[in-house]
Amino acid sequence: MRYKLKKQIVFPMSTVPDNFPDHSPNNLFSLCQVLAQLNHAQDVLCFLQDLCTQGELSAMAERWQVCQLLDQGDLSYREIREKTKASLTTITRVAKFLGKKSFNGYAKALTKARELKE
Repeated sequence: MRYKLKKQIVFPMSTVPDNFPDHSPNNLFSLCQVLAQLNHAQDVLCFLQDLCTQGELSAMAERWQVCQLLDQGDLSYREIREKTKASLTTITRVAKFLGKKSFNGYAKALTKARELKE
């Protein structure tokens, strides 16, 4: 089964997390479409601050920092934990999604981040 939002984008159901309620995939993909259309980091930040709690934003920012440090490849999980204060569970989960179990979201985001630095 596939969900179709607007004519130009079709999302395969395989990208929907298993624990998502049946009525939520369209909302999730609508959110993704809106985020993809916001052209400035400040606009995304404002939207995320309205949408998420401070705890949710902190958790996402922490995972992103862990992702970048794992990608550098020169720190152990314990060193990343000391640097970020993230739990070993969080670090392991991010590493898992950077590796085998992945929708390639972290990899695509890391590529974009590298492009922004150039």
